[in-house]
Amino acid sequence: MVNIQIQTSELNLWFGKNHVLRDVNLPVHSNQVTAMIGPSGCGKSTLLRCFNRMNDLIPETRITGKITLGEEDIYAPRADVTTIRSRVGMVFQKPNPFPKSIFNNVAYGLMIQGKFPRHELRDRVEESLRAAWLWDEVKDRLNSSAMCLSGGQQQRLCIARALANRPKVLLLDEPTSALDPQSTAKIEELCLELKKSVTILIVTHNVAQAGRISDHTAFMYLGELVEFDRTEKMFTVPADKRTEAYLTGVFG
Repeated sequence: MVNIQIQTSELNLWFGKNHVLRDVNLPVHSNQVTAMIGPSGCGKSTLLRCFNRMNDLIPETRITGKITLGEEDIYAPRADVTTIRSRVGMVFQKPNPFPKSIFNNVAYGLMIQGKFPRHELRDRVEESLRAAWLWDEVKDRLNSSAMCLSGGQQQRLCIARALANRPKVLLLDEPTSALDPQSTAKIEELCLELKKSVTILIVTHNVAQAGRISDHTAFMYLGELVEFDRTEKMFTVPADKRTEAYLTGVFG
């Protein structure tokens, strides 16, 4: 039986008069990696930000349709946005650690909730750093500034920060585009490990990366979800000629 973690139904989004997403129906499978690919400006990152309501922060945003996280409609009038964002973590294109210690970067989201005793904060920080494969590299300098870490380490720190809330879903918006090949490979390996405990949705311009790490792929074009399927099938026998053209480099 297929277990769906997130489902969009007839999702439309406008920024002012600009119709950015058009009737998107996307199932995101639990404990798998789903990649979203497509040319620049096709709506991938906008769709990704719908899942934790980040687009709410943009003026003149209007959304119709439905997004369910488990059984909850996250755009229902009484939906608690703070709770939604704790259940749906996000990591951005460029590493963005806070100008704080490594420890406080990971603990920050927990500290502002004000309900975790110090010993539990320590345990959660270690748990999250271990999950992000960073603990062994930083365990002796947790009080040092996060700004002293390498780019790849900073991105794994941002992943640890997102994991500290024990989210159901992790959104990754081109998380390796600013990293060197070695750091990229480590993040990709990490995604394959993390999907055992969290559902991952990744936006990537790198078609080869989608092929390496994703279980399912969604191809977006001009605000529409053109095709969604198992990655192996889509990359071998795409159902739509536009998908085939994109995958073979005819446009992009």
